[in-house]
Amino acid sequence: MTIKRREFLAASAAVAGAAGFGIKPSFAQAEPTYTPESGASLRLLRWTPFVKGDEEAWIANTKKFTEATGVEVRIDKESWEDIRPKAAVAANVGSGPDLIMCWFDDAHQYPDKLVDLTELGNYLGNKYEGWYDGVKGYATRGDTFIAMPLTAIGNAVVYRDSHVKAAGFAEFPNDTAGFLELCKAMKAKGTPAGFPHGKAVGDGNNYAHWLLWSHNGMMVDESGKVTINSPETLASINYAKELYATFIPGTESWQDVNNNRAFLAGQVSLIANGVSVYYTAKNDPKLAEIAKDIRTTNFPIGPVGKSVELCQTSSLLLFKHTKYPEAAKAYIKFMMEADQMNAWIQGSSAYCCQPLKAFAKNPIWTADPVHAPYARASEKLRPNGYAGPLGYASAATMADYVLVDMYAAAVTGQMSPEDAMKEAERRANRYYRV
Repeated sequence: MTIKRREFLAASAAVAGAAGFGIKPSFAQAEPTYTPESGASLRLLRWTPFVKGDEEAWIANTKKFTEATGVEVRIDKESWEDIRPKAAVAANVGSGPDLIMCWFDDAHQYPDKLVDLTELGNYLGNKYEGWYDGVKGYATRGDTFIAMPLTAIGNAVVYRDSHVKAAGFAEFPNDTAGFLELCKAMKAKGTPAGFPHGKAVGDGNNYAHWLLWSHNGMMVDESGKVTINSPETLASINYAKELYATFIPGTESWQDVNNNRAFLAGQVSLIANGVSVYYTAKNDPKLAEIAKDIRTTNFPIGPVGKSVELCQTSSLLLFKHTKYPEAAKAYIKFMMEADQMNAWIQGSSAYCCQPLKAFAKNPIWTADPVHAPYARASEKLRPNGYAGPLGYASAATMADYVLVDMYAAAVTGQMSPEDAMKEAERRANRYYRV
């Protein structure tokens, strides 16, 4: 059986699966066919999952691919913080995994090292009602797909409802001023909040960008000129200092796993996280009381006057050093089709948000009220390079934790707010002047 026939069968199954979710695929563009090279095998490096079902569904889909094509796919895992340097090394030395699940705009740091996926990207976009702009932007340069958009991992405020009420708040405040008062009251009750000021790829960046954007600050303007040294940024730093004073001690060293652990251990009662912390509690009988008490909501709105959030975003990189580019393209295509993508989204239990609009119909988004703040992550996210273009500079500035370090230095008293802004400006200009 040739790969063309296998791909036809897989596509047919995908159509059947799509119909079950109310999707009506369009076939305006000819379907690309990728024939795996003789003896092909692949190696994928992915981030360590926070929701077990994410990994289980991905592995199950991969097994289906191997059964259909004979191509073995080795799946390795690394911590979230280690994915970015591993990808950079693979790009620079020209060896290593064939495919990597990268973060944010990492692909823009080494686009010349990546296989052009434009044909496949356009096919999937035409078939499944289009890509969400924010997710697509991280994986494209102009009209070229330098990577494959994969997912946005929603980020929301996760809190203990009974503890918020005990602090004197019948409703969760939806503005930054009310949010600060809530955090003060929760600290006074011995049930504090905690947000990471450490080098956390997801949670640290999500929090720092919300602080900046909610006060109408930005790293750069539309032209890419560094504008971080501004009255708006100063206001956001001073607000961050007041919030930090209400936190549990030690958040300046937190990475992505720490707020989960602190929340589930009862050390804090309010964090920002993906839906993973809820499912960890829900699946552990010892944490049943916490699970029942968990509520979620989007970040409060600041002086900017609207919801502005980053959201963790991942794309699939296919490196030019791969010996089996056709097999790799066939794998990506298979994993992105309806049957596999819907199974992965469901298995992830609202942790991984779809990159293609057709999959917003997946029933997981309405299966539990806790999922609601995560359902539109791909639609609502603001790219980290805002308000300038994505590219080498935006990717390098984030990879160097310029914004995260600015807030950490100021809230801990290592620098004055003014000096922290100047240092962030200096560091960002190292990249934006290239």
